[in-house]
Amino acid sequence: MQERATSTRPAPAGLAPTHAMSRPEPSRPRTLEALLLAPDGGGGARLRGFVPDRPAGVVLVLHGGRENSRQRVTRFQLAVLRMLPFAESIRRAGGGSLAVLRLTYRVRGWNGHSQDPVVDARWALERIRRVLPGVPVALVGHSMGGRVALTLAAEPGVAAVAGLAPWVEGDLRPPRAGTPVLLMHGSADRMTDPRRTALVAHRWDELGADVTWVRVRGERHAMLRRAAEWHRTVADFVTGALLRRDRPS
Repeated sequence: MQERATSTRPAPAGLAPTHAMSRPEPSRPRTLEALLLAPDGGGGARLRGFVPDRPAGVVLVLHGGRENSRQRVTRFQLAVLRMLPFAESIRRAGGGSLAVLRLTYRVRGWNGHSQDPVVDARWALERIRRVLPGVPVALVGHSMGGRVALTLAAEPGVAAVAGLAPWVEGDLRPPRAGTPVLLMHGSADRMTDPRRTALVAHRWDELGADVTWVRVRGERHAMLRRAAEWHRTVADFVTGALLRRDRPS
């Protein structure tokens, strides 16, 4: 384990247009972007973001939330906006080779056994696997989104996981062998516990996982004091995991 601290057409003349005489226009193939970002199918969950023509990998960005809430998520809520700089940093670092998708959940809460954001993230992963079979996926989540990312670390197709100030709760299934994991937490975080994140890092490391644990000195939950370091570290980790030539298939 690596560990460090960071500072329609008209009818012919004379003929009335009828359905029997009209010819349907040929359907056009849907682009990858249209297939991945289609607003339907998620029951209110949505994917937005950047999709190149031939992505070498996909990054699924997962925002935070609340322990219990049935309030609808909007794209302008702070937890959602907080992940925009991460998505942009990853897009730039990937040089146009990575699809960077931001998931907005149906509702704001984890909601106990319902695990609503996990349901939404699984839906997103299923869509990605259907549209881009075999393309590796990295999960990047903050707070509750970090809990989602860690929960789904062993899902098929997941090739890298980044948990940022994650909400750690209960036992977590370790990732599949060869899946790199980045865990970052601010030492001054009072919303989620950096000690629990460190414990996950050490437990997974003992089980043979490829874990990098980064304690950000003096940083709080919002990741604003050293924002550039958070963005750079995550972008470097994701691009390294998805674009490096020696990545296991």
